[in-house]
Amino acid sequence: MMKVDELRVLEADELGMRLRTARRELYELRFKHAVGQLENSSQISKVRHDIARIMTVLRERDFGIGPAVAEDAVQQQAVAVAEPEPEEPEEEAPKPKRGRKKKEDAE
Repeated sequence: MMKVDELRVLEADELGMRLRTARRELYELRFKHAVGQLENSSQISKVRHDIARIMTVLRERDFGIGPAVAEDAVQQQAVAVAEPEPEEPEEEAPKPKRGRKKKEDAE
């Protein structure tokens, strides 16, 4: 069973290789289960969870989520707090009145 922290430090090609290996293992386990040769059927769910962990790490990288990105965001927030921008009051446009239309407006 793999841990997510172990997966996050791997390169993308290594993750892809592990994903292919895990999917192949799942295929073989399902085949053994169908034939009746699989003694411990809980192995199937463990491999499925491993596949889900790998796919989660890959998707996090696609979206730019992860430990490296989190550190950058903290640094950017620190800069933003150190240098607050002056706020200018903005005038809001009056909201249109909502109500039922009169008969002459509806036509």
